[in-house]
Amino acid sequence: MNSLNLTLLTDLYELTMMQGYFEREENEMVVFDVFFRSNPFGSGYSIAAGLDQVITYIKNLNFSYEDVDYLRSLNMFSEDFLHYISGFHFSGNIYAIPEGTVVFPKEPLLKVVAPIMEAQLVETAILNIINHQSLIATKASRVVYAANGNGIMEFGLRRAQGPDAGLYGARAAMIGGCVGTSNVLAGELFNVPVKGTHAHSWIMSFKDEYTAFKTYAKLYPNACCLLVDTYDTLKSGVPNAIRVFKEMKEEGIELKNYGIRLDSGDLAYLSKKARIMLDEAGFPDAFISASNDLDEYLIHDLKIQGAKITSWGVGTNLITSKDCPSFGGVYKLAAIQNHEGEFVPKIKLSENTEKITNPGNKTIYRIYEKTTGKIKADLICFTDEVYDTEKDLLLFDPIDTWKKTLLEGGTYEMRELMVPIFINGECVYQSPTVSEIAAYCKEEKNTLWDETLRLFNPHRVHVDLSDKLYKVKSDLLNQMSKRRK
Repeated sequence: MNSLNLTLLTDLYELTMMQGYFEREENEMVVFDVFFRSNPFGSGYSIAAGLDQVITYIKNLNFSYEDVDYLRSLNMFSEDFLHYISGFHFSGNIYAIPEGTVVFPKEPLLKVVAPIMEAQLVETAILNIINHQSLIATKASRVVYAANGNGIMEFGLRRAQGPDAGLYGARAAMIGGCVGTSNVLAGELFNVPVKGTHAHSWIMSFKDEYTAFKTYAKLYPNACCLLVDTYDTLKSGVPNAIRVFKEMKEEGIELKNYGIRLDSGDLAYLSKKARIMLDEAGFPDAFISASNDLDEYLIHDLKIQGAKITSWGVGTNLITSKDCPSFGGVYKLAAIQNHEGEFVPKIKLSENTEKITNPGNKTIYRIYEKTTGKIKADLICFTDEVYDTEKDLLLFDPIDTWKKTLLEGGTYEMRELMVPIFINGECVYQSPTVSEIAAYCKEEKNTLWDETLRLFNPHRVHVDLSDKLYKVKSDLLNQMSKRRK
């Protein structure tokens, strides 16, 4: 986990293909796109995440002596090829959509423009990183939306699928909008807030609940969150917490950032009863935090039931993305450079229309309604295409082409989403801090319409193709159809 060299974090076929290109002396420049075909969770959007780790991976991409010796032991690779990779480094270009950006299906999140051997090698690790962190960031964003302004703390480390998933999942959750994490290593590495209380074992280790609460309150008077459901929430836990709060007040201790946590039972009922008890005792500003297998759907339901919960701890269902275990990102060849230096578009066919790729060396423009700043659509086009926002722009659905939208000149704005990350093997991009990415992500979500943000049956944001790209794609499909006859 501490190693920066993830070069062999790849599927074997990346290396066997790489040797095949080497033996054929073919190493032409190519374009590969990373994209996903549908939003996870039935969401109306996704959140891009993982770019910073991709940057670290590319920077440290090299085959160590031990790596080469291991590959030699497989008896699959020639000495000439092993000698070649001994001096390997990435020399290509990478473009990507910055972390924290809201993204949609079919548009490239990241684009690799490099010699084919290099582009092939990096496929697996890039997908591993982008898929995982984008999934968790998207899940976290939905949980945050369901909480409707209440703070969400990520605390799923003990249930994560290993240390890396726990660490980078916590980072992605912070990007998605969580206010803190229980993961101390994530706090140290990413400079994000760490939060936590105590366990039931703390209560059980004392002679009684009151003494456990009193001791904890003395230790942490400015962060006193008492877990009240060890024995009996309403008959024991809440009354003992109130007793401790009163004693602190009588001792002249200013109560700040204090309250109780519920971790079992009927959270709606218990929180409403606890709120009444706290208010009547003179503690209306005491928070009520809740945990216990929460996700966006349960939080949404609890809010509808009038639960008096003001902060939420979300663990297993967030860090593992329990209801949708994969993001579904893919890495597809889009173009090959010819001898004249032009990128020749390539397309993948499929009986499944959704799996037909968009060819060529592309970029994405986001189109905003000028008066509201909300997203109208995304437009995928070739990198050499330019647009004048003072002119009318006709958008059409690339599947149901009869569905058209005319944007009058002067009523919309456009922003290119992809930015250069590596140029000729050198990193030209400085990643923002996690806190900066999270703030940017919050701004990004403000550009979505409410209908797109909703948890159930969200409105779909259209991702359209430019006229030029649509024509090239159609021509390639027609050519392929003729070859198959």
